[in-house]
Order: sequence, then C-alpha cells, then structure tokens
Amino acid sequence: MAVLLAACVSVDLEPQASAQPYFVTATLAPTKAVFRLATLLPSPAVTSGTPVASTFTTTPSSVCKDGAVLLRDVTIQDDTQLKAGGKFIKTWEFQNTGTCPWVNYTVKFSGGDKINAPLSAAMPAAVPNQKVQVSMELTAPAADGTYAGYFTLYNSNGEIVPIGAEKTFWVKFIVGAYAIIPTASGANPAQSGNGGAANCIHSQNANYVNQIVSLINTERANSGLQTLTVDAQIAAFAQSHAEDMAFNNFLSHDGSDGSFGERMVHYNKTNSGNDIFGEILAIGTPQDAMYQWQQDEHWNFVHGNYTLIGAGYAYNSCSDFRGYFTVDFG
Repeated sequence: MAVLLAACVSVDLEPQASAQPYFVTATLAPTKAVFRLATLLPSPAVTSGTPVASTFTTTPSSVCKDGAVLLRDVTIQDDTQLKAGGKFIKTWEFQNTGTCPWVNYTVKFSGGDKINAPLSAAMPAAVPNQKVQVSMELTAPAADGTYAGYFTLYNSNGEIVPIGAEKTFWVKFIVGAYAIIPTASGANPAQSGNGGAANCIHSQNANYVNQIVSLINTERANSGLQTLTVDAQIAAFAQSHAEDMAFNNFLSHDGSDGSFGERMVHYNKTNSGNDIFGEILAIGTPQDAMYQWQQDEHWNFVHGNYTLIGAGYAYNSCSDFRGYFTVDFG
C-alpha cells in the first residue's frame, strides 16, 4: 500500500484494475499545530510587557535553541466565570528560556472552542531570559458551559516553540454554571480529556450533520456530479467514530475498535451492498471542516464515483478539539 503524505492530509491508495482507488482517506495530522480556522476575526493588538529594540539581530535557529515558559495568567485565570457573549482580554506572561531571540515569532490559534480568536498574532520580541506579555481580545460563547481555546507559539521558521513540556497554552473559562451532563452511551469518562468527565458537555448536533452533507453535495454539484444519498447505516458508522474520537480525545482514522481498514472491512462484511470506500475527518464547524479539506491537494477525493454518504458529529467540551466530524462514502 502506497502512502502519500500532504501537509495536513494522508491518502492511502490500494491499486485496482480501475483508476478509482478502493478507498481514499483524508484527515488532519494528529497534532494541533496544523489546524487552521476559516472564520476567525482579524488579529487584535498584541502588547508587550517590556519594549524591545527592533534592531537586535536574529541568531540562526541552527546555532541556538528555542524555549519558553508560561509564567502566569495575568488575566482570566482557569475556570473564571464570564458573561455569555461578552468580550474579554486574556493576557499571558512568558519568559524566553531559550538561546534564540524572539524576532518575528507568532502566536496562532490551534484548536478548541469558537471564541473569536485571531488566526495569527505577533509575539512581542524578546531576548533570552526576557519576560514579555501577550494579550488577545476574545469573545465568550452565548451558551452556558465550560470552554477552552488553545494556542501555539511558532518561531520565524514556522517551527513550534515548546512551552515548558507542552506544545500549546490556553484560555479556559466558564459561561454560566458548570454543566454536568451524563456521559453518552458507550463513552469512556476516564478518557474524555482535560479535567475528567464530571463537568464535561457531551452532545451531538443533527444540524451540523445535515450542513456537512449539504456542503459536500453542493461541492459535487458544482463539479457536475450526482448528489450523494444519505445512508442510515453508513451514518451510524460515521457517528460511532465521531463519538469515539470526541470521548477518547484523539483525531485519527484508527479508533478504539481498530484501524480504518479493519473498521471498513468489518462494516463491508456485515452490511453487504452498502460498502464503505472512503472516510474523511475534521474538527470545528461545518464551514471549518470544508475549509480544512479544501486546503489539501487531494480535495478531489470527494469527487469519486460514490453514491452514498454518511456523516457523524460529536462534541466533548473536555477534549482537545471539542467538535469532531467523520464522513464516510459508499
């Protein structure tokens, strides 16, 4: 089996007599670093605690080492209670613990809830051992619950700068009271992600499922292809994997019940006539999902000679990415 790797998508092809691959799989790589949202607001101002002269020279990353620590949350401590829909300023204080000066370093939103975070913002310049502060204007969601947004620091070469032992830093807050919702059937609370299951929000969203199917069919119609028919059994298969990812906090075709190939073969054997040939994964909203898929050169996987589609969506407020999509084609 040949494996082709793209920036955010992996494609597996199994040769056949026809030009149509037996199955094509596509997903984001299992790291928050590659996640990009299509619907974020322009970057707000970023502030620095200690101004740094812009004339100091950079040291090539090959001869210096990046490092950073988060010293403190200056504003909005974890689990701060905020007003629904209200804007707030989150400020973090960092120290440059590496040997590379921070010049043209950036902070990027890498996952979590929709909080109107900027797609990218400049990190204040800092020489080694210097402390700086970065601030962002964010917006609390309108519904009660626990929320989080995750951010990543990148150097001028686009490489992740570790924050201590972590690859991300975050803002976590509460809108309204803690929401205590029982775990969905089949979920494993012990693996539900940050903070355990006691205060996690688990939910499905039939509207999101309908939207993603509609958006994919619109894409096919624009290419002169037939509309895919929703198949209830394929949809159940997709929903099961979406819930597996959300409740067990991972983003991969390989699930708790086996690899994609194993899951696909098992389904095809037990559901003769409605075989699955491809699967795609995404996170966020339906629009975010379409944006993620369209950024990849293999986007034409959706233009195959499929006839059936099934989509699933699951949300877990205690997982890294919160909302997870699985779409399967037959």
